[in-house]
Amino acid sequence: MSDSIWIVGSARSGKTTRLIEQFCKRSPNVKSKPVKLSSSERTGLRAIGQTAGSILVLAANGENRLELADRITVTTGAKSAFHSTTPFGFFEQEVMLFWPLLIQLLELKTQFPLRLQPETELELAARLWQPELEEGILRQPGVSPNRMVRRTLDIFQLAAVSGTPTEEIPAILEQGFAGENGSSSLFASMGELLLRWREWCLARGFLTYGIISELYWRYLLKDSTYQQRLLDRYHAIIADDADDYPAICRDLFELMLDRGCAGAFSYNPDGGARSGLGADPEYIAGLAARCKRVERLEGQTGLAEEVGELAINLAVNSYIFYPLNLSMPESVRSVSTTSRAQLLRETAEIIAEAVKSKTVQPQEIAVIAPGMDAIARYSLTEILARDGIAAEPLNDQRPLSSSPTIRSLLTLLALVYPGLGRLADRDAVAEMLVVLGSQKYQELEDSEDIESPFNRQSSTDNPQPTILNRQSKIQNPINLKSKIQNLKSIDPVRAGLIADCCFCPDVEKPQLLPITAFPRWDRVGHRAAAAYEQIVAWIEDQRSQQQQRLLPSPLSLLDRAIQKFLISDRYLPYDQLAALRELMETATHYWQIDARMQRLEPNTGGDSEAIARFIQLLRRGTVTANPFPVRPDGSASKAVTLANIFQYRSSRRAHKWHFWLDAGSPLWLSGGAATLFGAPLFLQSQLGRPWQTEDETAAGEERLRRILLDLLSRCEALYLCHSELATNGQEQTGPLLPLIHSSKLLRI
Repeated sequence: MSDSIWIVGSARSGKTTRLIEQFCKRSPNVKSKPVKLSSSERTGLRAIGQTAGSILVLAANGENRLELADRITVTTGAKSAFHSTTPFGFFEQEVMLFWPLLIQLLELKTQFPLRLQPETELELAARLWQPELEEGILRQPGVSPNRMVRRTLDIFQLAAVSGTPTEEIPAILEQGFAGENGSSSLFASMGELLLRWREWCLARGFLTYGIISELYWRYLLKDSTYQQRLLDRYHAIIADDADDYPAICRDLFELMLDRGCAGAFSYNPDGGARSGLGADPEYIAGLAARCKRVERLEGQTGLAEEVGELAINLAVNSYIFYPLNLSMPESVRSVSTTSRAQLLRETAEIIAEAVKSKTVQPQEIAVIAPGMDAIARYSLTEILARDGIAAEPLNDQRPLSSSPTIRSLLTLLALVYPGLGRLADRDAVAEMLVVLGSQKYQELEDSEDIESPFNRQSSTDNPQPTILNRQSKIQNPINLKSKIQNLKSIDPVRAGLIADCCFCPDVEKPQLLPITAFPRWDRVGHRAAAAYEQIVAWIEDQRSQQQQRLLPSPLSLLDRAIQKFLISDRYLPYDQLAALRELMETATHYWQIDARMQRLEPNTGGDSEAIARFIQLLRRGTVTANPFPVRPDGSASKAVTLANIFQYRSSRRAHKWHFWLDAGSPLWLSGGAATLFGAPLFLQSQLGRPWQTEDETAAGEERLRRILLDLLSRCEALYLCHSELATNGQEQTGPLLPLIHSSKLLRI
């Protein structure tokens, strides 16, 4: 047995610190071991940022990976070699690096692999399975076709990360659901479609999360050539928060430990935030028996030590403990209202009062809810902003189409490229005019209303100023005063009037007519008219270039529009920049996939058909991946954190004060969006067994126990915010009601 250690402890008990200590102990030995690699293999390793003979450092997600890598670098003074990644990031890198080996093993076509983003995966699978969707073969009552496609792809991913062959999926679904959530024919059809989907993707070099995971554990990890190369490159492994890892990670770890690699693993028995998304904490915990030492970090932090056991008893076993009239300590208080709107207002007022009295800083406060909906996010942000307090959503996952800027750029695509008239209507055009017609500064010398003596002299001496003259004007203090801030050259009212009179709909070629097409165009105002004419001229210029094939691609058009209208004269806030980066990354990926599809299966649709699919994809509300980097540069902002339960637990953050919003909601007991359909069936302890009602109840109670202990370990004061009525008007009867009734009511 290798010199490995298994570290067990609750949240914030020092597990990561102990892992870093283990890294420092193993680092000198690892650097001195010789490794023999060919020149081509060294080139491949350098391409993914890895050096030979390094330590493999794994973290549960990308944000935790960055933080762990930073801590190791600071602790070691950047003198030790290590490769930092996430479990899936590691699988993807290995599949990409050893793709030639997979080509030999599976007899695939020699194409460089491209990974599909989830949104592109959904669209391509829906197109491939369109006949089955139309015939009703792939259908469940109450489930939309798109949702059914996503559900089928999720099952493929769950099977892959659990180490289950795709061929066994129908049997597992039939045994697990026992006819409750579908029929045998439906499950058999899902299995057949997934096999066809896998073959279709591999033939074209497309990789998804599920395909990558299956290729790794089913083929690479069992290949002797790969095993030797893996052990040549890594001589130690550090894995933080192993409770959030999928089952196939244990196969990888056991292989490395059996071959003499040193290992250090941290495990939180109250963690498992991703247990409904492919993680298998119970199966991973079995790895402790393969480690030479098991170290337990006793004790709990935060409120978990003081009220953890009481909170669990009241929430899970309320029928026993609630009649005892137990009371929560002073550190736990409740805020109770009748309506949710009143609850949001009072919660924000409590936070504002505490910040103004300097009892707590904004960055020490977190508002956590089972589902942080748009109403709560907007209300809290706006109310706190009145007192100068910033609020920042944690890892906000909103559709790109929720941004007016993104919607405007999509409308612009429909106006430039032919055949997209159905995707541009009057309201979309009006919104585009407001967004693109916004100018940071307006030169007064361009206005007919005001004319300075300096400008008259300049125009007399030189009717066409040179660039040097224009540069001198910018440096002249007189001309600095001749600029006024003008954030909205075209306001919504003027944009609506212009769109009513100047937008000419057409299926093939929609037009924006000159401003003079509006009978009373003079009432629009000089600045709005000038901004509109600038937009029209730019669109006509881009359309002309597109007809002459001088516009390389839709990506070029989006880039030109962003440069021209959005960032040429202003600094955008981080969230807007992130949305633009997200759009460009999504569009780049989309057209990269489209280019390969055109080479393999050419059609006559051209750019217009691909653009139409892209616009419709985003307008359907598809949530795309966060842009890279996943966090803004610089120090952490002084803002109140807004997050749902899953986001907060995954981030491993801690705050002095917690506000649990909608504490009376029944969603605290259910997994919600953090649990995929069929996820329990692919746990190693559940394979081959039916999923009964009592199993669902036990799983919900166990999930609630982990949530309570995990969150309570990350705060020192807790406010349970409860409204008697939910947003839909129904009475709230969630599992945390006994906690609310047992805590002291805070009155404003």
